[in-house]
Order: sequence, then structure tokens, then C-alpha cells
Amino acid sequence: MEEIKFPVIEAGQGPVVMLNLIGFKDKKVYFDEYIPAFGQVVKQLGIEGVNVKFVGEVAANIIAGENEQWDEVFLVEYPSAEAFMTIASSEVYQMTANPLRIAGTAELKLIMTRQIAF
Repeated sequence: MEEIKFPVIEAGQGPVVMLNLIGFKDKKVYFDEYIPAFGQVVKQLGIEGVNVKFVGEVAANIIAGENEQWDEVFLVEYPSAEAFMTIASSEVYQMTANPLRIAGTAELKLIMTRQIAF
């Protein structure tokens, strides 16, 4: 599984929504252990405004690579890219939540997005 990349980001750009494409290795570990651990990390770091906007089961892959078989999709809003980076790079996340993420997921893609006006 790929490690989290920490891109150079411009500060002060407002909220971001992370698109999470998940293929489970152990769904129970992910939901029963990783998600609560992640919540504790966010709380411990004092970061407010992290909200799950959508969780959905993949019904069908319409346009996807042959080897892309996702189980669920999450959209999680963070108050800023900096907030996400603070959480993901924190020692407490790396020591407590990240091992559970790795144990629960076989495949994972995280894509950081910003809303655009159109």
C-alpha cells in the first residue's frame, strides 16, 4: 500500500474535501477500530470542522481500470489542507490510527479536492 504523500500546499485556501476510494482488507477493523482512533486523533489535536459528508457503497465501476475494484467511497471535509496535513503527519496519528488504516484497507486512494465556482 502506498504511503501518504505530503504535497507542498498554499496556506489559507479554505476547506478541502478528501475523496477516499477504499478496497477493504478487513472492513470491521476499518469501521470499529480505525474510524474511532482517527476521531480521537482529531480531538486530541484540537482540530475542529472535520466532517464526513458522504459514505457510499460502490454499486458498479462504470469507467475504471481493470484492477480498480473499490468497496466504498467516502467524502470527508477538512477545514483546510493544513488541517489534513497536520492530522496525517502527526506522531499520534502515525502511532495509533495509521496502523489500523493499513490493517483495514487492501487498496486506498486519497484525492484532495477544493470546490470550484462554475
